[in-house]
Amino acid sequence: MSQNKLSLQNALLTLEQLQRTPSREDGISEEQEDNLRQLGCHLIQTTGILLKLPQVAMAAAQILFQRFFYLASLRKFAVRKFRRRPLDPLVLFSQEFYSLKDAVVIAEMQILKKLGFNVHVQLPYAIMVNYLKVLELTDHPTIPQRAWGFLNDGVIWLAAREAEVPLPTSPAWWEVLDADLEDIENIAGHIKSLYYKKLPIPDLPLTIEEVETYLKKQQQIMLIDAESKTGGTNGADVAQGPGQSTGSSTMPTAKRVSRFS
Repeated sequence: MSQNKLSLQNALLTLEQLQRTPSREDGISEEQEDNLRQLGCHLIQTTGILLKLPQVAMAAAQILFQRFFYLASLRKFAVRKFRRRPLDPLVLFSQEFYSLKDAVVIAEMQILKKLGFNVHVQLPYAIMVNYLKVLELTDHPTIPQRAWGFLNDGVIWLAAREAEVPLPTSPAWWEVLDADLEDIENIAGHIKSLYYKKLPIPDLPLTIEEVETYLKKQQQIMLIDAESKTGGTNGADVAQGPGQSTGSSTMPTAKRVSRFS
């Protein structure tokens, strides 16, 4: 497994880090990892709203969440330790109350240890304001508000495109901001896809036990596909389960590389 490293001097992920995440190395597909990451951010946002926290707190938590899973695998650290309705009230000072409190403290220490106690987060809100000033869009009736809304997901270019407002091309606005147009378009495309993507929440493996069950099923499907391509399915191989079959158990390499987490 490749050793992923993140630091204040390495805030952006390399292509290799995006392609070879710890979860991907453990056999979790790219699509499933993206689904679980998206769900984790959704849970953070929902929790922050219920606790009436400022948006900057939720944004920082989501960044740390994403950063953590570029250093740890979803196979070892599940999105949720166990399934529980988020709005069920807890009896104060009950055994469940103390158990959850202890679990939170332990999880916090595990996260801090994995991140090397580096929880510095530079949020892009101030940068967005500066970019709006450079592009002379601060007084536009809709773009600043749209950009602020998209910033929890995205970029000024997306807000301008939604408002059908052309940005400067001479000189090119992305060059003035020292950005790459292809990267911006990739990020914007990813952001827009999140608005139309419906997460299969009931089917997502949220606990470690469910992740293991998911991996076993994926391995069995791969064995069946491999056997069918070579002239038939060997039922004995499939029944033996993960780690015991004579068939191939290598997960397929992800074809699409996510440019924005």
